[in-house]
Amino acid sequence: MTTFHVAVDHTDPGTHDITTTYLGTADQAHVDQVRALAELPGSERQVKEHPRIEGAFMVLRDDGDLDVYVPTDAAEPLAHEPGPLPETNDDEGDGPGPVGVRSVQPLGGDSHTANTLLADNSGPAYIDGVTRFGSQRIGGDMDTPNEPPRAVWHTTESPAGGDYFTSVAAYLMRGAVEPQVIYCPVTDRLGQFGPLDQSARALKNDGTQRTNRTGKVCVQVEVLGRARDPWTNGFDPKDKPNFQKLLAAIRAHGIPDVWPVGAPPATAEDATERPRLTWENKGGHYGHSQIPGQDHWDPGAVDIDIVPGRPHSDGGGTPPANGSGTYTVKAGDTLTSIAAAHRTTVAALLSLNAIKDADAISVGQRLKLPTAGPAKHPAPAPRYEPFPGTGFFRPGRRSPVVTALGRRLVALGFGKHYTSGPGPEWSDADRRNVADFQRSRTELAGDADGIPGPKTWAALRIPKL
Repeated sequence: MTTFHVAVDHTDPGTHDITTTYLGTADQAHVDQVRALAELPGSERQVKEHPRIEGAFMVLRDDGDLDVYVPTDAAEPLAHEPGPLPETNDDEGDGPGPVGVRSVQPLGGDSHTANTLLADNSGPAYIDGVTRFGSQRIGGDMDTPNEPPRAVWHTTESPAGGDYFTSVAAYLMRGAVEPQVIYCPVTDRLGQFGPLDQSARALKNDGTQRTNRTGKVCVQVEVLGRARDPWTNGFDPKDKPNFQKLLAAIRAHGIPDVWPVGAPPATAEDATERPRLTWENKGGHYGHSQIPGQDHWDPGAVDIDIVPGRPHSDGGGTPPANGSGTYTVKAGDTLTSIAAAHRTTVAALLSLNAIKDADAISVGQRLKLPTAGPAKHPAPAPRYEPFPGTGFFRPGRRSPVVTALGRRLVALGFGKHYTSGPGPEWSDADRRNVADFQRSRTELAGDADGIPGPKTWAALRIPKL
């Protein structure tokens, strides 16, 4: 029978320091009882599996403490032996990180002041008044600092309110899956695990790509709540000054008020759009569910009138969705993303602004928006690359379309025949991967020759180049 080391992470209500107390061992019967009690309706405890240690789990408590259970035969450090803190903890794919919880410190007057600015003054490293958790060393420099900035929204899949803010923070540190920011929409409490200008480690690596380090910045926010019940329901930003500070810091880093892939999906079944080309090239706001290489569907159908919370403005800036006014085009915007953000259509924007070419908008251009009124059209579907014809796929063909096809196959899990790339030249590896994709779909299995036809191409849904 499995036995477990048991520990409690306790938060000092005055200093917010976290200390770990080892309680000894427990048998499987005790663990089964703990899990059963947490599942009772109205229970104030929530079981969370350890993201890195098989068989280990933690129990969130509304008093701010965290119960920790680790199998005694686990190869990783035991619950009562906090791991040493390295100079920097790298991304999810680069190592397990420390198991032990580091102390939590409130914002102080040291060299990292609340409004510390980055070297290029592009935005604050810390949000004014934020609580700092741990050593503030969870990541490092961004891999692609010349790419547009991004914000990523997660949900903790836990209760909110009470003092779950602290117990969830302890859980994220023990699992070594910290974002930069944690936020409780009930209490308006705001914390940081690291500076906004360095990477977090709440995302999985996408193959060899260190997803956490994509862009000039990639500000990740864990919001206490569950994807199935969006935290924006009944949420009023006017009553949440810390939330407003969070959005101000995000905007200060140049992150545009757009969702390049559209509003986050409302169900796990709908979380199928994770376009790599969009992620690699477009700045703005993303859900965890919309990023290549991930398998979660949080944050659910959050209200994009609240997140990213467009400012009301008569002279540029993003007005409320479906409201009258103007919008000033920012870096990373497309006419499709602007239309989706304002619940209108590309056709309406083209007509209203006398634009002939949807790709001809420029940064700084001011666009007229439709007048207020109920949305008459759903947000437009993503734009996909048109089918180039069956004859396009022949030996020697070189095209960015072939690269896009290969990347889409990899994103869908059908890239095993690539030994490098994918690249722009049509190859036997491309054909074999397409055939695998065709065989995986009942409606395509009869045409599994590896050459994309119209049905295969439509099923692949390759983002338009």
